[in-house]
This record gives sequence, structure tokens and C-alpha cells, in this order.
Amino acid sequence: MEDIAVEPGVAPAPSVTKRPAVAVTTSPRQALGTANVRVTSGLLADWQHRNRTATIPHTIEQLRLAGNVDNLRRIAHPESPEAARPFRGRYPFLDTDVFKTLEGLAYELGRGDEARADAETAAFYDEAVDLIERAQRADGYLNSYFQAPDVEKEPWQDLAWGHELYNLGHLVQAAVAASRQLGDDRLLTVARRFADLAYERFGPDGDDIVCGHPEIEMALVELSRQTGDERYLELASLFIDRRGRGTVELSVFPAEYFQDNAPLRELDSVTGHAVRMTYLAAGAADVVLERSDETLGTALERLWNDMVDTKLYLTGGLGSRHSDEAIGDRFELPSERSYSETCAAIATMQWAWRMHLASGETTYLDVFETVLYNAYAAGLSDDGRAFFYDNPLQRRPDHQQRTGAEPEGELLRRGWFVCPCCPPNIIRWTAELQDHLALVDADTLFLAQYTGARIAHDGLELEMTTGYPWDGRVAIEVVSAAPTASRIALRVPAWCRGAQFTINGETVATDVPAGWLRVERALVAGDRLELDLPMPVRAHGADPRVDALRNSIAFARGPVVYCAEQADNDVELDELTLDAAAAAAALTTARAVTPNSRDETRIITMPARIAAPHEGGLYPELGTDAVTDAAASATTTATLVPYHLWGNRGAAAMRVWLRTA
Repeated sequence: MEDIAVEPGVAPAPSVTKRPAVAVTTSPRQALGTANVRVTSGLLADWQHRNRTATIPHTIEQLRLAGNVDNLRRIAHPESPEAARPFRGRYPFLDTDVFKTLEGLAYELGRGDEARADAETAAFYDEAVDLIERAQRADGYLNSYFQAPDVEKEPWQDLAWGHELYNLGHLVQAAVAASRQLGDDRLLTVARRFADLAYERFGPDGDDIVCGHPEIEMALVELSRQTGDERYLELASLFIDRRGRGTVELSVFPAEYFQDNAPLRELDSVTGHAVRMTYLAAGAADVVLERSDETLGTALERLWNDMVDTKLYLTGGLGSRHSDEAIGDRFELPSERSYSETCAAIATMQWAWRMHLASGETTYLDVFETVLYNAYAAGLSDDGRAFFYDNPLQRRPDHQQRTGAEPEGELLRRGWFVCPCCPPNIIRWTAELQDHLALVDADTLFLAQYTGARIAHDGLELEMTTGYPWDGRVAIEVVSAAPTASRIALRVPAWCRGAQFTINGETVATDVPAGWLRVERALVAGDRLELDLPMPVRAHGADPRVDALRNSIAFARGPVVYCAEQADNDVELDELTLDAAAAAAALTTARAVTPNSRDETRIITMPARIAAPHEGGLYPELGTDAVTDAAASATTTATLVPYHLWGNRGAAAMRVWLRTA
């Protein structure tokens, strides 16, 4: 046992008050990043290939068709035919979809190997950057809506809904990515000029107000890191502490929607619009990292625990209300009305990652992983060209997908949206997945997520091979190691029981608890480390306060949540029932199979019963003949598939949670 040391994680608890405290402090731990991490195989590599070959070309086409590119062109080239046309689109923040796409393209164009994006993608990148440069106003302002001659509103006139600072945030993030990945500072010059204008207008001597949509905070901190200019960090801190004082001009929704009802440091629960809330929290976590702000860190820890304990879906989705895309009350988690916007999944991962950097605790990485393989992954179709905006955990046969503001919707995923914030968000996040695999501190390389990858740092080069998330065996070969090479630590997920660890074939640890498993020995080239994370099928119930899930059961294997789709089951899903004995037996009789070699998807099968037909009306009187005997009338087999793959075989019913009565 001298070769390893175990650093336990913080296991999830049923309530906020029972969860052990996790101090949030400034940490020297940093993400290793794209320069030293390359995804080489496995599911994440498949996602990145799909992103590069399908989602990006599709999105570029849609950005042209929908008018996002022409909106910039008419400002950049007032003599062009586009200048005579009106602004295209319903919303004033459509430039962000170009910016988010460019952020992803910077990563794809910077790969420098056979995985590099194609010439058409490169041409779009250059075209868009040129338009952005030319469209920027002399004072640094940039927004194709408010700069349009046919738009009556003036810049900064509608901070609640104009989203100009939100626009700036995504521009900054694209600019930083382009600078780091490509050495291209064209966008960075544009972004700095716009950020300088924002500092002048909203800095310590400017307007003491906030924008209606947080996002700028994360971007400003990153811009400060990139440039060394402390003014941007100062402005991010100001925006965080100003929010909650009622400065957002209200219409349609209350202050809670904008997180403007109480200061973030005093907020008792995550609330309001889910994407706004999680972007704000992620930006605040960045400020904690830079300024060692303990009171802000404590507030974020409290809000995080409240979210995980009372408001997060089993899939990692966040948001239960369609009307305002909001989080909802504690334990308000209806399956078929789960909004769980794809952008909220990305923002939740951004928050989780920063909380881990601030604390070193693996509990945040466990949630990150759950969101990645479930709430996030479900947002994109198998072919990479259609998207879910909202991600329910149940679909009835006639359910329609809506963004919340439309009278009707498609039966399943769409190729584009009136508010297309999710597709380009998927592009940038998928392109950046390697940035969230490994971290380092002064002497240790931490492996946070598992996939086939090549990782190098401080004279240590590793080749990681694994079938994760379908297979829990992770092999790490030491390709090279300098005498002063960093030591390594491997994450053991909270869902895992009975993990084993071997070095060069010798078992050195068994039944490793959740947390960090640190290898406390000098590594040499040729060493082979193997972590075995058993993945039996798990059954999950729900807190009895979640009214929508009483008498229900759900299943998971490793980090992957499963669902029943009608395409795999002969019985209507509403009639599938697991009694107590069947639910217990499911853990021993369920089997995982590989239906094809294309995606190595595991399918779970288990015994089930068919509920007797219901009689007696919608609300039968109990204790009379009108109440049908609830006993099941026949047996059947229930087949479950990974939740993130649902909806690729046509519009039909789906359930994550199955009946037990």
C-alpha cells in the first residue's frame, strides 16, 4: 500500500444541512488544457469527430440561412445589398451565435493534425472575423442589432433584454480562444476595445447597474487572465456584487428571473432562469479563484449544495419550468415538464469545474460527469444535425418540443431555433472537452475524466485507453517520465463501489473509496497503471418530497442514466410496472449487451409486468368497485437504452422513471 494514498471525496447527502462542509479556497490547481491533452479514442473522440464533420458545417449553414452573418455584413459593409434589408431575427443578441461558433472553430482549427477542421470551416472563420472587425464602431461598441439603421432603440437603452454585455461576454470568450489556440489576436483587439468601453460605462465611476443576462462575468475574468489587465477582473466583481439590488428594469418576469431579487452572497437557493443563474455562479467562482473571496465562496458552496440536494434532475438537468425557463422550487422535478435546457447543462458543468478548481473536491467532478453523459449529451442528435432545446425525462406520444415561447413545436429535435443559443454552445463545449480531462498542481497530475487520450506534463507523458463510460477499466501507460516528473492522481467516482487498482499487474489497492487515488511513487517509462471501476446496474429512487416521482424507479450504469423508449418495448410505457420484487431482482438479472459495433451502446433488459387497464375515470373513488385491482396482469421484458441516445429513431414515448405500483 506504500504506492498509493487515498484522498476520500465528499459523498452526496440527502439534504443541505447534513452535507459536510467543503471549504472553497484559492487553489494552485489548474486545468492542463489543449496544448497538453489530446482526445484520441472513445465516446468523447466520437463526439468531437461528429462536431467537426457534421455539427459545425450544419451550424455554419444555418447561421447563413437565418441571417446572423448578414446582420454583421450589413453593418460591416453599408454599401452591400444586405445593408438595404432589415435586421433578420427576433432577438437583439443573435451575434452571440456567431461568437460561440467561432470559439469552437478556434479549437478545431488549432488542432494541427489530421483532426483539424476543413478548408470551408477555416474560410468561414476568416470571413466572420473580418466582418466583426469591420462592424465594430469607432468607440468600441459592437452589436449588429442596435447598430442597425432600421432599429429605433439606442445602444445600452434596454439592459434587461438587449443582452449587449452578454454579447460582449461571448465575443471575449471567442477572442481568448482564438488567441490561445491559433495565435490570432484579431478578435482579441476587438474584444478589448469593447470591454474597455464597458469598463468606462459600468466601471467604478460608471452606471451602478447590471445586465439582464449574466455571462459577462466569466468572460471578463478570462480576459483579465489573458491580458493581465486587472480592470476586467474588477468589473466582473462589480457586476456580481451589484446584482440583487433591483437595478434590472422589470417587464414580463419578476426580479427573481434575473437573480436580481437578492444579492448573490445572501441568496438562499438557486433561482430564476436556469442559464442565467449558473452563468452567474460560474463567473462568481472565477472571482473566488482570483481574489480568494471566502464569503463569496461560502455562498457558492451553499447554493451548489442546495441545487444538488433539491433541484437537480437525475440526469444533471436543471430547470423545471417552461414558462420562464426557470429552476423552480425545491423538489419541483416533474419528468415530462423538465425543461433542463441544453445551455443550462453546459453552464452547470462550467460552474462545477470552477468549484473543483477552487476546492479540489471530487464531488463537483462527479456532477460534471453526470451532466456530460446525460443532460448535455441528449441535446444533440446521433447525426449531429438536430438539437433539443429542452430535455425532458419523459415523453408522451403527443409531446412537442418547444423553446417556451412558441405555440407549438416539433415532435423531436430541430435543425435550428428562433433563439438558437444551444447549437453553437454545443459546438464550443464539445471542441473544448480535452480542457476538462486533466489538472495539475505543484507536483501532481490529476485525471478528472476518463477517455482515450494522450496527456503530457512536466516530463511525464501518458497514454490513456478505456471504453469509458461503457466499460470501467482504465489503463494508463507511462510513455516517458523525467526524474522530476509529476505524480498522478485518479478520480474514483462517487457511484463506484469496489474499485481496484493495479501497477504493472500487481494489485495494490482494493475497494478504493470515492475521491482521489494518488500514486505515491516515481513512475518510469513502461509502467502500466490500471483502475477498474465496476459498473453494475444501479436502481435509484427519489426523495419522497419529489411528488412527481413517488412509486417510481430509475436505472443507471456507471455515469450513464437509462430510459425506456417505445421502439424497444412492445408494451405501452405507461403500462410497464416493476413491483418491489422485480425492482430488487433487476439489479441481478439486468444485463448489458452491445447491439452494434458503431457506438458500443449498452442496452439493459430486465423482467417487468404489464399493469392492468385502468378503469373508473380520471379520479376513481377509492374503496368501490370502480377502482380496478392494481395487480399486474402479465409479465414482459423491459428494455432500457442510454438516455442521451433517446429520440433518434422517431417520435415515440420515453421514460426515465418507471412505475413500481
